[in-house]
Formats: sequence, C-alpha cells, structure tokens
Amino acid sequence: MAQDQRKKSSGRCKCVVALVILAAALILKYFDVLPMVSLSPVSRMAQHNCFLYFAYGSNLLKERIHINNPSAKMISVGKVEGYRLDFNHFSKRWKGAAATIVEDPSSYVYGVLWELANEDMPHLDKQEGVHQNIYRVMDVEVETDKGNHVPARSYQVIRPLEDDRRPSYVYLDVIIRGAKENGLPEDYIKFLEGIEHNGYKGSVEVGLNLTKQ
Repeated sequence: MAQDQRKKSSGRCKCVVALVILAAALILKYFDVLPMVSLSPVSRMAQHNCFLYFAYGSNLLKERIHINNPSAKMISVGKVEGYRLDFNHFSKRWKGAAATIVEDPSSYVYGVLWELANEDMPHLDKQEGVHQNIYRVMDVEVETDKGNHVPARSYQVIRPLEDDRRPSYVYLDVIIRGAKENGLPEDYIKFLEGIEHNGYKGSVEVGLNLTKQ
C-alpha cells in the first residue's frame, strides 16, 4: 500500500516537472518573437540606467552630441510620423534659427535614435536650453530602421514664431553632415540640402571642426 502511494506521488512530481518545463519553453518562445527583443540595445536600455533620445538637428552629428553627452551610442535611424522639421528662435551660438519639430499629421521627420546614460540627461537638457524655456522636453514614438516602434525623449522649441526663421549655413551644414554620417534616406538629405539658409558661414562656439564647409 505504501509502495503504491510512493509510485503515485512520484508520478505526480514528474507530471508537475514536465508542466513547469513546458510552461518555461512556451514563455521563452513567446518572448523570443516580441519585436522589441530584436533590437538588443533597446532591451538593454530597460536593464541599465539609460534612455533613448531622438535627434533631428545638430545632434545628428556624432562629433556634436559627444561634446556634452559622451555616453551617446547610435542605435538606429529613426522616423517620427505626424511632425515636420522646422526652424524658429535665433540662436546666438549658431547665428541663425534653431531646428524644431512641429505637429503636422501629413508629414514626418527623420533623425537618429541615440542611447544615453541617465547621467547625461541634465547635460542634454541644458544644451537644449530647457532651463531657459527655449525648448521643452517631449515624448515621441520612433520607428526604427528595423520597423520597431519605441518611445524616446526629444525637444521642441516653445518660443513665439520669429520673422526670420532661416538657419545659418554653418548650422544647416552640421545637420546635413550628421544625416549623411548616419545614413538617413537620400530623399530626406536632398530635402535638407534644399532648405533656405541665411548665408552665415562664419565661426561658431561649439567646439566642432567646421573646416568641411
């Protein structure tokens, strides 16, 4: 009698173990097909003290973003639907209007998705003039070059519209160089090259090598 009970107990244990193994296999298979997992840097971000930042202006250029944010790592070319690239607010640093994105249901903006350490967030905010109420922090949904959609931090000018909203030549050149450096689509680069600028080609105080003008 006792032997029969031991056999039944052993059988139940084996059944439970089998069910646990099966459940674990199903869970692993399920998570293996999630689209977010295919973009390994994004999954790592959730485990480390990092955040994603969508850049569409001068921070497209690696040399530029690393001046204030040395931890920045390029993750992907990104596309944000429902916004268009525009310019507003005269920048004393760049001698022309600064880049911004404006809500536009029929348009989109290309840029670069960077991964930054959380310790660089205050540096990025300061660079964008958040403390001066020039830009505001905003959340955008970015489509990566692999077709994933991820949330990211970005910035938008909040100053009133100015009469002359043209960027300087030197500022626009940095944006175009960053777009080419990171492989943004050719038609978007042509769009950037066609933007009217104010002709300023002089020096700017940003610590960049601008000899490629």
